Amino acid sequence: MKKFKINKSLKDNLLTYGMVILAYLIMQILIGTGNVSSLMQGLLVPLCVYVILAVSLNLTVGILGELSLGHAGFMCVGAFTGAFFSKCMQDVITFSLLRFILAIVIGAVAAGIIGFLIGMPVLRLRGDYLAIVTLAFGEIIKNIINVLYIGKDSKGFHFSLKDSLSLGLEEGGTVIINGAQGITGTPKDATFTMGIILIILTLIIVLNLIHSRDGRAIMSIRDNLIASESVGINITKYKLMAFSISAALAGVAGVLYAHNLSSLMATPKNFGYNMSIMILVFVVLGGIGNIRGSIISAVILTLLPELLRGLSNYRMLIYSIILIAMMLFNWSPKFIHLREKYSLKRLIRKNKEVQ
Repeated sequence: MKKFKINKSLKDNLLTYGMVILAYLIMQILIGTGNVSSLMQGLLVPLCVYVILAVSLNLTVGILGELSLGHAGFMCVGAFTGAFFSKCMQDVITFSLLRFILAIVIGAVAAGIIGFLIGMPVLRLRGDYLAIVTLAFGEIIKNIINVLYIGKDSKGFHFSLKDSLSLGLEEGGTVIINGAQGITGTPKDATFTMGIILIILTLIIVLNLIHSRDGRAIMSIRDNLIASESVGINITKYKLMAFSISAALAGVAGVLYAHNLSSLMATPKNFGYNMSIMILVFVVLGGIGNIRGSIISAVILTLLPELLRGLSNYRMLIYSIILIAMMLFNWSPKFIHLREKYSLKRLIRKNKEVQ
């Protein structure tokens, strides 16, 4: 009888899925027994949002090898298109789960299209130039939404970039997007369970892409662009593929984020430069190209400020020290050597050799 063998990539994928499912089950048990505070429960959906963002950005930074600083812009597109759809369809589609799923699809498609359109000119650049231009596009997207006014009455939709009065709405018409005030009254359809499902879907898309033929082509572009082009790999096609998928997944995170809030505003705090940098920090600390590392670092760095809240003035100091320590542990050559020397696999193998 032939013995069934699981290849290494499948084993790694199953371990990643299992880690997410186990974390979900533990949290559900803790919530059920009343061991999780209301503050911590309020962080569960944002945790899922940041995990999706970290995994999706790792596709661009770690797998494609291009530095993007405009990820929050794609999140912003997904958030506003998804929230806009849900607000408009709130009375039409009364089944909240169906409405939320449709909002996710619309948000992902919108962010993916914007990612594709931005990627066509931007991905011709490399390194610092690419980072600066993607940062600029992210800021442009945020600022356009910040001055956008959309209203609805019996005549249909009205658009303006000036103010809500210039929409010229009939009596009884409603303003859906109100410039800097954003969208208010978005249905709160996001749940922790839905967030975990979206994390697993994101992992399935990213991990299957990485281990596919297309994924190998994308990684070959990262490793050596000239060699990849010389063997007939379509550089533009695969770069756009990775960038657009990454943008679409950021859009999914944006929809989840929007449906966890009663009001959504395109403020610098939510979708600006700081958000893009924070997502990049998750990727770098977790290990560039390491999907499991991105998940763990996103969870730790999101929970850490809240866990240290009781330390008052020293909270951000301790947070900064932990960041530096994690960076040294992950990237310092001496620490890497020590980790390899005293790794569990090596110790087990050494023990077997002694026996």
